[in-house]
Amino acid sequence: MRVSADKETCAVSSLCVYRVPEVFDQDDDGAVEILDTEPPSSLHEAVRSAARSCPTQSIRVE
Repeated sequence: MRVSADKETCAVSSLCVYRVPEVFDQDDDGAVEILDTEPPSSLHEAVRSAARSCPTQSIRVE
């Protein structure tokens, strides 16, 4: 799994950070930051769920 995000479309809802703080964080402006672009398999389902719940679909999972 590879995780990326588009800071330009991030709505700063923080849902991803609350769901998977091991992978997602926020910069000083509140936009999404990826802490781990290749998270362990134990977090894959949580990351997919966070991506699905992103209101602007700014998180990409490959």
